[in-house]
Amino acid sequence: MRVEPIAGAGTRTTIRGMSAFAELAEIPAQQIWERIAARSIHGARITMSVVELDPGAVVADHRHEHEQLGIVLQGSIRFRVGDETLELGPGGTWCIPSNTPHEATAGPAGAVVLDVFSPPRSDFKDLEPLEGRKPRWPEPLEV
Repeated sequence: MRVEPIAGAGTRTTIRGMSAFAELAEIPAQQIWERIAARSIHGARITMSVVELDPGAVVADHRHEHEQLGIVLQGSIRFRVGDETLELGPGGTWCIPSNTPHEATAGPAGAVVLDVFSPPRSDFKDLEPLEGRKPRWPEPLEV
């Protein structure tokens, strides 16, 4: 571990040559499903993804070994987990146990959600980056 200065922002601690910090815009987007992209951070035991869903985008019914927690940051999404379905807006959350069937459809303005997975989504690591896609969230600060 080493500590490096960051111009105008203090210091940055690096572990195994990688920084512990990154701006979301610096993380390449990856296409997860059709009309759905994510920017993911992978730890040893967890993956966190900011997922952008285009208006009306569908995450088809599926299940996986990963426990999944999430929150809507922007827009709306209709989510089904097991036998329960709910329309969620900003601040709406979900908890999906391992191997539970679930699906989602983005609302008319699309959605940006934060998903957290454990164990890590190693399958996301192999996806090709989408070039030139700027994050929809957070809104750029006006200076």
